[in-house]
Amino acid sequence: MHKTFLSLGALFGGIAVALGAFGAHGLKRIVSTDVVSVFQTGVQYQMYHTLALLVVAIVYERLPNKWIKWCGYLFSFGILFFSGSLYVITALKADEKSVPAFIGAITPVGGLLFILGWLSFFVGLFKRG
Repeated sequence: MHKTFLSLGALFGGIAVALGAFGAHGLKRIVSTDVVSVFQTGVQYQMYHTLALLVVAIVYERLPNKWIKWCGYLFSFGILFFSGSLYVITALKADEKSVPAFIGAITPVGGLLFILGWLSFFVGLFKRG
């Protein structure tokens, strides 16, 4: 399982760097500063939780239990929901389309997954197999 989380961390990290570079150089030409800020928030949270996912992989190898495993899943889905929804919002605004309400509602779900992931990590540090 730790290799899965390491692989996801590597993938999410590479994507975060590529998206961050795009946001810093190309995105500013096509959307407002406010939209760039939304996009940047997605990139930042993706990178923070990518690094956390790599830590989870290392901890899981040494302290395998369901709580640490769930933490890895929660961080991964949190990245997809939180950051992914912010990227979709940015893309829609860049295309001058309206953002459906359900997409905006996905962002806090991703944030909740991050919070649950951190709580799961905390509990998992004190549990055995």
